[in-house]
Amino acid sequence: MGKTAPGEVVAAFIQAFEAMDFEAALSFIAPECEYTNVPMGSAKGPEGVRSVLEPFFAPIDENDFVIHRKAVEGKVVFYERLDRHRLGDSWRELPVIGVFEVEDGLITLWREYFDLATALKIHDQEGVA
Repeated sequence: MGKTAPGEVVAAFIQAFEAMDFEAALSFIAPECEYTNVPMGSAKGPEGVRSVLEPFFAPIDENDFVIHRKAVEGKVVFYERLDRHRLGDSWRELPVIGVFEVEDGLITLWREYFDLATALKIHDQEGVA
């Protein structure tokens, strides 16, 4: 990955996750990356991220990640976004703040901030977030 700018790394990572291309997305995660899903816990490295996110995305048919704001300061990248997930014929929405640190073209720190109750509704067949 080399000297790719932190903002470009995170943009490509988010696009890969939106497409549910786990192999492409995880290629941006450093082996020592600390991933903290703030209301739910932490995982480490690409396989840790996979173990948390693949089960979450498994029932989802399509994603639409709407980026409201992003900012880059040195190696730190912030994203404010609305993650929209289609399950069957309904869309569920989750407002998210993502904080990333990027070194040498890889994400070394990733924190996601969101409301847990809203996130749990995504997989609730009766509720719409």
